[in-house]
Amino acid sequence: MEPLTEAQQQLYDWLVDYIRQNQHSPSIRQMMRAMGLKSPAPVQSRLEHLKSKGYIDWNEGKARTIRLMQASSPGVPILGAIAAGGLVETFPNAEVEHIDFSHVLMNPRYFALRVHGLSMIEALIDDGDVVILEPVSDPKAIKNGAIVAARVEGQTTLKYFYRKGSKVTLQPGNPDTETYPKIDVPASQIDVQGILVGVWRFKQAS
Repeated sequence: MEPLTEAQQQLYDWLVDYIRQNQHSPSIRQMMRAMGLKSPAPVQSRLEHLKSKGYIDWNEGKARTIRLMQASSPGVPILGAIAAGGLVETFPNAEVEHIDFSHVLMNPRYFALRVHGLSMIEALIDDGDVVILEPVSDPKAIKNGAIVAARVEGQTTLKYFYRKGSKVTLQPGNPDTETYPKIDVPASQIDVQGILVGVWRFKQAS
């Protein structure tokens, strides 16, 4: 699907949350208030773009007819594995399975990775857990101390994120610093793919 602008993404994310909570579409006036707009024209323009890009379906001039085109998604895609240790696992592009979160509110932009390793054990993230992440639209807005999935030199790891000037430190959540050392890299050499929003732990069979 064609990517959205920041303004279009903002409206789409709000629509997803509103429709899933209320089970019906909002009015143009409600969208205006939510987006901080004083005129219906920008809202209608964003809706037209969302429709043309395939994110929604709606009858122009009738806001209550908005329908999410991805509402029947099978769940959050698990896109592969991530290392909670050193830089040893890559980030595949293929979707291999989904977690069904139909019973809870879930942003359709979220994706998931399965954890290998114990470097984030103090953050209650264990080997075999699945971490749910939100894609990063503005790396400069990442707050120090956030847990991120970060790619360094083509390999991906799960760590605490700290930026100081032009340097970034990826800090493990494990006191065994010899086994799980921190990673210091120039900010220009790191690609933060997602920020942690949740952890899913499958029940072990008895």
